[in-house]
Amino acid sequence: MSEKFDAIVVGAGVSGLAAAYVMATNGLNVAIIERGRKPGAKNVMGGVLYRKMMEEIIPEFWKEAPLERPIIEQNFWLLDHNSVVKTGYRGMEWADMPHNNYTVFRGKFDQWFAEKCVQAGALLINETAVKHCIVKDGRVIGVETDRPEGDLYADAVILADGVNSLLAKELGLHTEWRKDEVALAVMEVLKLSADKIEERFHLNRGMGATIELFGDGTDGMVGTAYVYTNQNHISIGCGALLSQMSERTTTPYELLERFKQHPMIKPLIEGAEPCEYYAHLIPEGGYRSVPPLVRDGVLVVGDAAQLVNGIHREGSNLAMTSGRFAAETVIRAKEANRFDRQTLSHYERLVRESFIMKDLKKYKTASKTLEDNPDYFHHYLPAVNDAMKEMFTVDGVSKSEKQKKIIKRFLRNKSVLGAARDGIKLLWAVK
Repeated sequence: MSEKFDAIVVGAGVSGLAAAYVMATNGLNVAIIERGRKPGAKNVMGGVLYRKMMEEIIPEFWKEAPLERPIIEQNFWLLDHNSVVKTGYRGMEWADMPHNNYTVFRGKFDQWFAEKCVQAGALLINETAVKHCIVKDGRVIGVETDRPEGDLYADAVILADGVNSLLAKELGLHTEWRKDEVALAVMEVLKLSADKIEERFHLNRGMGATIELFGDGTDGMVGTAYVYTNQNHISIGCGALLSQMSERTTTPYELLERFKQHPMIKPLIEGAEPCEYYAHLIPEGGYRSVPPLVRDGVLVVGDAAQLVNGIHREGSNLAMTSGRFAAETVIRAKEANRFDRQTLSHYERLVRESFIMKDLKKYKTASKTLEDNPDYFHHYLPAVNDAMKEMFTVDGVSKSEKQKKIIKRFLRNKSVLGAARDGIKLLWAVK
């Protein structure tokens, strides 16, 4: 295993596979090292894949990839203890090919994607852990694996090894993530017939819907809960900042069970059979936690670089795009036969000028604002639910009296100035 490669990719998630595919199809000699027994074996995401970003890598991939349902409806719910305020969008234009996005099981999708990389000429090495990066004269020149005589060498190494990237930490690209920079997410896959799914979510045959929930789904902690429709399964989960989870006595499993028993959720999953349960960390630090993305001979992509938009629950699109950008940078460096930080900084420039960093910068204070002011979840969100209940309850009380009651509810234990400040802070955080 002492062969020299043009590039080594550590991790076979979508960011690493995107990088490997683009490089391999452009004639580079690429090795992908995956610690699982196969790609996707250690990826717990059962979520949403965005067509545009994936199609920039493999045109018309949706004609052959293992996808679950195209999403025609995306919902956002503000959940209180026994009520919900709903908003969202259903667009039948999303039912036509090419679709906007899909639900997927990453175990299946990543295996398919890895096969495409192999067909393009990449070497896939499974069940192999990378212990260290090999550094010579300050430059990363390869990786040390846990196999006997398993050192591999390359002009460039791309770290796509997830939020717990010990390699990036070892290289000094970041320190240990703080508890408020990661979220603990739990998910369960529930088996339910396609007919039942389409009936309960009011879907045409084969179409899908997603629900993102804020508030009581995470017991008032900063985070979200979700329900995604697959072909014959429902993915249901919730996640909150590890800093807040560590303060609670509730276990992740108990949090998920509590969510499943919510009166707004229970009818959607009634009779569904549990199949799989997962728990994992996801990056939540956002713009201010993004580490240096390159140094001599190495680039960091996807979750390993904190490239997740937590407010919109977007991760796979940022991961795939960052992987593509890293690959384009390595191809460019190969042509120049230079792999120093200055040359590889082209990757940082691509990320900075794309939607990735623009979106992360837009919401750079959102998570911190929500964490610092629990009243957004414990006071204002229930007040919104109370307001909607009040206005939709016809009981002989005039609407002007109801409006006064609603305002009084919003200002309970608060001054007008204090409530205005809270509103301005929130608007500023998501402007």
